[in-house]
Amino acid sequence: MRFVFNFPDIGEGISEGKILQWYVQKGQQVEAGDPLVQMETDKVVADIPSPRAGVIVARFGKEGETINVEDPLVEIEIEGVAGEEARELAREKPKPKRAEPVEEKGFGVVGTLEVAGDAAHLPASDEGAPEPGARAEHRRKALATPVARAMAREMGLDIDEVRGTGPGGRVTKDDIRKHHPAPIEAAVTAEAPPRVEYESLSQIRKAIARNMIQSKHNAAHMTVIDEVEISELIALRERYKSEFEARGVKLTYLPFILKAVTKALQRNKSLNSEMDLDNNRMIYKKYYNIGIAVDAPDGLVVPVIRDVDRLSFMDIARHLAELADRARERKLSMDQLKDGTFTVTNYGALGGRFGIPVINYPQTAILGVGRIEKKPVVKNDQVVIGRTLPLSMSVDHRIVDGGDATRFLNDVMRFLADPAGMLIL
Repeated sequence: MRFVFNFPDIGEGISEGKILQWYVQKGQQVEAGDPLVQMETDKVVADIPSPRAGVIVARFGKEGETINVEDPLVEIEIEGVAGEEARELAREKPKPKRAEPVEEKGFGVVGTLEVAGDAAHLPASDEGAPEPGARAEHRRKALATPVARAMAREMGLDIDEVRGTGPGGRVTKDDIRKHHPAPIEAAVTAEAPPRVEYESLSQIRKAIARNMIQSKHNAAHMTVIDEVEISELIALRERYKSEFEARGVKLTYLPFILKAVTKALQRNKSLNSEMDLDNNRMIYKKYYNIGIAVDAPDGLVVPVIRDVDRLSFMDIARHLAELADRARERKLSMDQLKDGTFTVTNYGALGGRFGIPVINYPQTAILGVGRIEKKPVVKNDQVVIGRTLPLSMSVDHRIVDGGDATRFLNDVMRFLADPAGMLIL
């Protein structure tokens, strides 16, 4: 018996994914839970496990291609159903798909997998390609990757005339090249370098674009900018840095900033809230999950440290190091990216001083942290060399008034200027 396993809906609004690496080949025996393919979504990179044991009959999609949720991934031959019984099942109307939990054997996909009904059937195929000799004119409009469409436009080709060999007849770059070798173009290219370069959008970059537009469209941004003198904080960090290192933890300034933010949020509930227009109400959150913007190779991601108010400085430092490493290695799980109530972005680590951060909607506020600078400051009516930390905070002005924003930022600065106050007050 054969059935087709579709790309599952793994939650959090994900609608598509890019195939990064196939783990199986046609004719390979797999067990339930064995990894089939590594997929990149706009949230995570995850291995998709097989829901059944059997033999891989066909794969749908090539590495680097983007497919939608519910598109076929593999066709599996399952033992135990054959002959006339299998043919009768194949002729029946496919049953509705059902969600089944899958034992993953260490290959984590968050949520449930959408498993095709037993009667679902596709004929044996050659990697999902259409039958040889299929006529292009039977299609109203060619299916194609964005890169293939751009290449066809640049070469002056009608993409509807190109026979696609990708999943479901999708036209790929290779199909464009085979249809139009363009020896003249090759000669021109040898004389002058190309003036543009095309690169497919990653799933993360597309998610960033959607989220930024959503934030700017739905929230009324207002930004407050200030700076705080933190000589006492710097001295405190220097005093305890070696003790943290002896326990294998690097003590940065971020644990102090996260603690100061959490203390200030407890005093200013409007900054840890969300507007629920559908139900005509405000949601004030009494838990403090702080997101940290991380500059990962494929784009900005925001892993979340949960219940910061309950964590020690040592615990926060450990979480920061772990999440930063996992973000850069693209190993973050879905749970590590959701349920944030407030976000901190540290552009000072890259040398930036001030910025206007964009709210991580539907959160209410985001704090931007700049680089520490030496500059003259007044202490006890004397001009001395101080160490200042620039801060920029954007808030949703529908929820937070200017006074609330200023009071919150003043609390943050007070705790950073007097770090002992975070333990006492």
